[in-house]
Amino acid sequence: MPSLTKKMTKTGTAFRTVGTLAAAAALTFALSGCSGLDTTAPSAVRADPAAGAQAARYGTVDCREAKCIALTFDAGPSEHSARLLDILKEKKVPATFFLLGERHIERYPELVRRMADEGHEVASHTWDHKILTDLEPEEIREELERPNREIERLTGRRPTLMRPPQGRTDDTVHEICRELGLSEVLWTVTAKDYTTTDSDLIGRRVLDQASRDGIILLHDIYDGTVPAVPGIIDALKERGYVFVTVPQLLAPGKPEPGTVYR
Repeated sequence: MPSLTKKMTKTGTAFRTVGTLAAAAALTFALSGCSGLDTTAPSAVRADPAAGAQAARYGTVDCREAKCIALTFDAGPSEHSARLLDILKEKKVPATFFLLGERHIERYPELVRRMADEGHEVASHTWDHKILTDLEPEEIREELERPNREIERLTGRRPTLMRPPQGRTDDTVHEICRELGLSEVLWTVTAKDYTTTDSDLIGRRVLDQASRDGIILLHDIYDGTVPAVPGIIDALKERGYVFVTVPQLLAPGKPEPGTVYR
């Protein structure tokens, strides 16, 4: 694995450590891929919604007809998140935020509330980025339950989605997610924004990989990422994409707890 040398500014040693963990997570999964992991595509969910399932909130967007793509951000909130929310509001783009608990939700509760208030999907990236497949069942439950409790306390809505650190999951994680009412969400596009502060490069990487029903992975904890977002949004809109949250991408189907989506 390449050395991860990019650092975040003005965050302190603890915050940099969490950022490095997130970077290593994304890099490891990018290198290892999804081989052997059973995942469900958004189009499959839309084509065969569960009987009696209530359609996800998706307003006037119907991804059965529209060319949809989901913008997702991991490991925040951070000092960059307020600017990101300003951009998303200006561009009228919803996103899905997979939040870390320790030193993130704890440090920026007002940004968690703002994400929910402005119509974004607020989800979990665990409490402190432990690799779930290395843990005992009760430890997995705690990693998943603790951020859910805090997000529900701050927003009034309990998360229904989570993203496992490093994308690493297994049957035990699936079963616990099923018990807790959580669906697992991976990604199809990664900009590897943990390897560079070059916003133009981050943008090009996203645009090179983007396709219909794509789930874009970015991190609003890194210095180069948020400046890249306006250009990514504008270029994808020019290509005819409509931005939606992950639940909107699956509608009129609904995420099923314990299922992995990609």
